[in-house]
Amino acid sequence: MLQSSQRFTQMVFMQNSFFGDPEKPTTKTAKKSSRVVEPATPDPEWIELAQSLPPHLRLGTSSWNYPGWDGLVWNGEYPETNLSRYGLAAYAQHPLFRTVSVDRGFYRPLNVAQFAEYAAQVSQDFRFVVKAPSLVTDALVRDESGRGMRQNPHFLNTEQAVQMFVEPALEGLGHRLGALVFQISPLPTAWLGQMPKLIDRLHSLLKAIPDLKSTAPDGVVAVEVRDPQWLTPQFVAALRDTGATYCMGLHAKMPRIDEQLPILRALWPGPLVCRWNLNPLHGAYGYEDAQALYSPYDKIIDPDPETRTALVKVIAGTASAGQNVFVTLSNKAEGCAPLSVVELARAIGAGKNNSGT
Repeated sequence: MLQSSQRFTQMVFMQNSFFGDPEKPTTKTAKKSSRVVEPATPDPEWIELAQSLPPHLRLGTSSWNYPGWDGLVWNGEYPETNLSRYGLAAYAQHPLFRTVSVDRGFYRPLNVAQFAEYAAQVSQDFRFVVKAPSLVTDALVRDESGRGMRQNPHFLNTEQAVQMFVEPALEGLGHRLGALVFQISPLPTAWLGQMPKLIDRLHSLLKAIPDLKSTAPDGVVAVEVRDPQWLTPQFVAALRDTGATYCMGLHAKMPRIDEQLPILRALWPGPLVCRWNLNPLHGAYGYEDAQALYSPYDKIIDPDPETRTALVKVIAGTASAGQNVFVTLSNKAEGCAPLSVVELARAIGAGKNNSGT
C-alpha cells in the first residue's frame, strides 16, 4: 500500500497551510482574503438536537464550499475558493455535522496528502464519506457538458480503483474514513442488457479491496447506482460476499425509498449509507434546473416531507440496532443542505418522542 500511495503524494499538493494569520478578521473584506474561515455561532437548538441524536448517526452535507451558507455554517462572506480550501475546519464545528461527502474526487482523484489535510481539520469523531473517481465508475468518457463521447476503458477496473482511490483515502484519512462510495453513473442504454456481466466485474473489484477495519473501524464500502436494473439478487450477493453495502441514493433516476428497502433488508444487519442528492420535482436530469432555482443555497425552497419521513424510519431502525448511519444531503435536495440537516434532525427527534423512547 505504501509504495502505491507514495506515487500519489507526488501529485499536486495544497501549498497553503490550514491556518493563516492569528489575528481574527474584523471586517467582511478581511474575511474574504483570510485563510481562516470563522464558523457561524450555532443556534442553541442545533446543539440540543445534536445531543439528542443516536450516537451511531452521522449527518452532514455534500461538500462545503458554498458562500450562501453565511450565518448557517460560516460567519462572513467568503469566496468559494477560500471555503473549498479552508472551510472544512469551520464546517466541522457545526454541532449537527459529523460527516461530509467529499465529492471533488469524483472529477479528479485525490492523493494521500490531500486526504490527510482534510483529516487534520476535523475532530477524532468525524467521519468522511468519499466518492470514487468517475474514471472507474462511469462507463463513458464525457465532455464538459456531461455528454458521453466514448467508452471508458477504465470502467470498474480493479487496479485503478484500489490504487487511485481506496489506498490513498485509507492512508490519508485513517480512522476518520467512514464510507467509500462507488457511485456508478447511468449506463448507456445498450449496456442495460448486460447486467450479469457488469455485476461480475463489480464483484471482482469489491473483492480486491483491502481490509478497512484495521485502520478505519467504522469504514465501509458502499455502491450507489443510477439505474434500477442493478438491483437484482446477483447484485445483493456480490455485496454480501465482499462485505460491501448498498448506498441508498435519493435521486429521481432511482425508485423512492420504499422500493429500495428490499436491498437493505437483504443485506441486514449492516450500516446505512444514504446520499440525498436531488429533489424528484426536477426529474432525472434536473441538476442544472435545481442549481438555477436554489442558488445561493441559503433557504429551503422545495421541502420534501415525504422523503424526510421515509428516511427517518430507515435511520431509526438502523441506528437503534447499533449500526452506523452515514447520511449526507445535497443543496439540490430541498434548496439548502444545512437547513435540510436541521429539519431531518428535528424529524428524528419528533419520531423518538412519539415512540416514547
